[in-house]
Amino acid sequence: MMVSPYRLFADYHTHPQGHRVQCYTRELLQPWVDSARAQGIVELAFTDHDRYHAGVDLDEIDRLRERNPDLKIRAGIELDNDPETSATGRKWIEKNWERLDFVLGSIHYLNRADQMFDSVPVGAEQFGRGDIDQIYSDYFRRVRELAESGLVDCLAHLDLVKIHGHRARAPIGSLVDETLETIRRRDLAIELSTAGWRKPVNELYPSDEIIRLAIEKGIPFTIASDAHSWAQLGENYNRLAEKMHSLSIHEISIFNGHRRQLRSVQS
Repeated sequence: MMVSPYRLFADYHTHPQGHRVQCYTRELLQPWVDSARAQGIVELAFTDHDRYHAGVDLDEIDRLRERNPDLKIRAGIELDNDPETSATGRKWIEKNWERLDFVLGSIHYLNRADQMFDSVPVGAEQFGRGDIDQIYSDYFRRVRELAESGLVDCLAHLDLVKIHGHRARAPIGSLVDETLETIRRRDLAIELSTAGWRKPVNELYPSDEIIRLAIEKGIPFTIASDAHSWAQLGENYNRLAEKMHSLSIHEISIFNGHRRQLRSVQS
């Protein structure tokens, strides 16, 4: 196995609340910081889903920063396209924009308002009932619309539509190119997410082909585990480091007050 010379020091997609409202407290957040520190992660962004914004306490994040000055703790949120909650989530982001460091954008809903398509295993039902090429086209259209919103800094798990292993029959090169061109024009980043390796597709988000095209377009990357438990922080980062090394990705993006900087991951 190749030993990578990279040091992956950031995790920019985490969910301290999991999939429910849990108010930010020291007891909830400190284990995430401790886990990050133990792994050499010094840039940690909390990005709970916008539907759970009621649990996000930005003052508590400030207190956490005071207690842990050796880490850069970033206040973030993940905005998706939940038909029931995203309008409220957008208003919350607009209200708190100045105090947030980082906003992820993601697509979790297709034509069913009552079910996230990436729910495992039940979300797979949505892919057996329609034209797979149309599903892919619809998904990437929604990604582009979110990228155009002006409310996100980075697109999460860009090809999440592959989560259950369903692949478009027609080539998706033009869909991907159009989507990445929108991202480039809006000066956004995309994440390299290890979460795909623990899903049925067993593949990094996004695919190597998408990553290579993003590199050609000069689109920067964040790195992330999409952890829903502090024990998942930095999951499969050794594997991610090998992948990045093989693709000659030497820098990652970090954010402070929505301002992006590139930092080397080379030791």
